[in-house]
Amino acid sequence: MTVTQTPASSVRRTGAAEGDLERATGRRNRRTYLALLLPGLLGLLVSFVFPLAYMIRMSFNRGAPDGIIEETFTLDTYIQPLTDPYYWRVTLDTFQMGVTVGLLCVVVAYPVALFLARSTSKYRGLLIAIAIAPLLTSAVVRTYGWMVILGTNGLVNSSLQGMGLIDAPLKLTNNMTGVTIGLVEIFMPYAILAMISGFGRLSPQLEEAAGSLGASKLQVFTRVTLPLSLPGIITAFLLVFVLSISTFITPRLLGGGSVQVLATEIYDQTTGLLNWPFAAALSVILLVLFGLIIAVYQRLTKKIGG
Repeated sequence: MTVTQTPASSVRRTGAAEGDLERATGRRNRRTYLALLLPGLLGLLVSFVFPLAYMIRMSFNRGAPDGIIEETFTLDTYIQPLTDPYYWRVTLDTFQMGVTVGLLCVVVAYPVALFLARSTSKYRGLLIAIAIAPLLTSAVVRTYGWMVILGTNGLVNSSLQGMGLIDAPLKLTNNMTGVTIGLVEIFMPYAILAMISGFGRLSPQLEEAAGSLGASKLQVFTRVTLPLSLPGIITAFLLVFVLSISTFITPRLLGGGSVQVLATEIYDQTTGLLNWPFAAALSVILLVLFGLIIAVYQRLTKKIGG
């Protein structure tokens, strides 16, 4: 019997050819991926990066009282909001409003999201559609609806006075109370969606196991259900917080000019005072606030995931 041996040089040539083929395939794949990403990257560059860069550059200009923009490089537009107590109060009110609305949305939306996440009914899709149906209505329309409901002669005050619970109408508009109520209703569907998507770690088997080991329903909720649903809760809070501190319509309408937050202040600077550099500086400050909150969110998610 004759045994044929493959020369080592032939083996090396075959291996080198296979390696060249893999590298060529890898280069083609990378070019394909880049070609697929290019339209999205160009769209992101044109619609986000360029406007953001222009806004940051604008924030270092100087605005004249007559609306003329002086092309320069100054820090005055940042020094004023960082040293003026009025803008510190506006920033603090904006932050407090975002935190309050975020917490209330999480508290109100959590039972709904938990029910929808656990539901096995054939109508689950319909129930989710009903929960997010308010998103089909403009925030302007819903805000005007809340102005009617919370007004001096609105549904709430009329009902309370009719039942004899109050003698004089409650002041529920033109203040932060009305703004908070309106924002909670407007952003609650976002919180529901965020929590449903973040409840992937919930498992009925774990809850049943805890119950079979003698845990009460309260203990099952506090030690199993709530910890496993924390990622969804944090995501929902972050989403609502970011939407709240950047919203303009509801604070302007329900606030009636009495509630000043960063978004309304930016609007006043651009349309009323025509001070675009100062408005750009306030926008950058708001953007920095976004970044700080997102950084905290990432640390929390890492800690929870770890």
